[in-house]
Amino acid sequence: WGYALGGRGRGPDEYEKRYNGAFPPQLRAQMRDLARGMFVFGYDNYMAHAFPQDELNPIHCRGRGPDRGDPSNLNINDVLGNYSLTLVDALDTLAVMGNSSEFQKAVKLVINTVSFDKDSTVQVFEATIRVLGSLLSAHRIITDSKQPFGDMTIKDYDNELLHMAHDLAVRLLPAFENTKTGIPYPRVNLKTGVPPDSNNETCTAGAGSLLVEFGILSRLLGDSTFEWVARRAVKALWSLRSNDTGLLGNVVNIQTGHWVGKQSGLGAGLDSFYEYLLKSYILFGEKEDLEMFNAAYQSIQNYLRRGREACNEGEGDPPLYVNVNMFSGQLMNTWIDSLQAFFPGLQVLIGDVEDAICLHAFYYAIWKRYGALPERYNWQLQAPDVLFYPLRPELVESTYLLYQATKNPFYLHVGMDILQSLEKYTKVKCGYATLHHVIDKSTEDRMESFFLSETCKYLYLLFDEENPVHKSGTRYMFTTEGHIVSVDEHLRESPWKEFFSEEGRQDREGKSVHRPKSHELKVINSSSN
Repeated sequence: WGYALGGRGRGPDEYEKRYNGAFPPQLRAQMRDLARGMFVFGYDNYMAHAFPQDELNPIHCRGRGPDRGDPSNLNINDVLGNYSLTLVDALDTLAVMGNSSEFQKAVKLVINTVSFDKDSTVQVFEATIRVLGSLLSAHRIITDSKQPFGDMTIKDYDNELLHMAHDLAVRLLPAFENTKTGIPYPRVNLKTGVPPDSNNETCTAGAGSLLVEFGILSRLLGDSTFEWVARRAVKALWSLRSNDTGLLGNVVNIQTGHWVGKQSGLGAGLDSFYEYLLKSYILFGEKEDLEMFNAAYQSIQNYLRRGREACNEGEGDPPLYVNVNMFSGQLMNTWIDSLQAFFPGLQVLIGDVEDAICLHAFYYAIWKRYGALPERYNWQLQAPDVLFYPLRPELVESTYLLYQATKNPFYLHVGMDILQSLEKYTKVKCGYATLHHVIDKSTEDRMESFFLSETCKYLYLLFDEENPVHKSGTRYMFTTEGHIVSVDEHLRESPWKEFFSEEGRQDREGKSVHRPKSHELKVINSSSN
């Protein structure tokens, strides 16, 4: 890919020399400390200049909350709910870095100051992955009897974070009501429910990537409601896939089931839908999740993958995954977006490491050219289509997972490149800023919460070989927001399995099995009311 993207005449020998050499332990320690320092600089400045607001404006050293003056500013309002988002999202990163005193202080702050009883209209997906997921992850860290990260226990802790997660999830439940397909509305007001002027269109990833967090919550509470609504949404979307290609589109009408956006790809609008089919199976062990994932992965290989069959040999271009029409499989455009860089990491989880190596190399070649990943890159013109970079973690995530799979020091060099680029181009007075333009390196005054919850965490873990995530004997999985969840038997127990059976299915004795409606489930599981 270096050559394909105009590698400026670097021969293979130069790449060999630079990347195949060992990565000395002292350099690794230095990079680990640099990654920790990056997190600390962003976090401390958020606490000093922005808390209790949702985000830090790192250039002007101020806080940012929802844009009350312009409710249509979804770029801000979908994410910022007036609930100290950056603090909540960063909780488990503090634990992973072993900072027990700050973790304990942060958890107490969240318990004492954060409330979801707010007149905020937020995106269900963003609130779920950033806030609900972080509360559940931190709760599991506090209550883990093994305490692998050091003493992260909280004196007199009474499951407050779990109760807060439950409270938030109940406020998100109205999104699943009054929808003819079972696919949720994209937004809810945390006080009043679905806004009267609500949009009937939602993206596949937003509606179909709630099962990990909702499933964990259900299994911790012993209350099937949350998992049931999330699972129903996944099945509804799955049932709408093309009969010819097996592909899904990126935008759907939740009342009619009509595909408004017919683009099928691996980036925005679809990415985490695929990710959560596999991760739900890893966590909960439900075979149908794996069956759906395998079928989806086969369709992706059949219709989205372009280029030669093998990664490193044969005729033609190296492989690439493109955007196609979900019904015909025909190419729709010639760009890919930066969110697609998560896909090599997902391929690592299913063992398709060879293909992951190749695809990762493509994104890294783009990073090398610009010192960042443009939001959209036109692979035909070999130039960015959309020029900003909001400190996204996807390339770092794939780099980390590929290093864990291969232990090839090449990925430590990649991580060092990314760290140094971030330090050089995005560090500002009070934190790290979004790159407005990857070519001229101008910045925007925004530091998204995922920079601390994901980008810094994956960089730190890449260089911290001895971290309990790698050494404790507990298996961990990362949510789509980078929150750690231990994979254990407890989450594989669901006493309500029969509720998930399809309408009209029969039990072993041949009797018809009744699937409860959501209002019935609320009666069965009264703890949700």
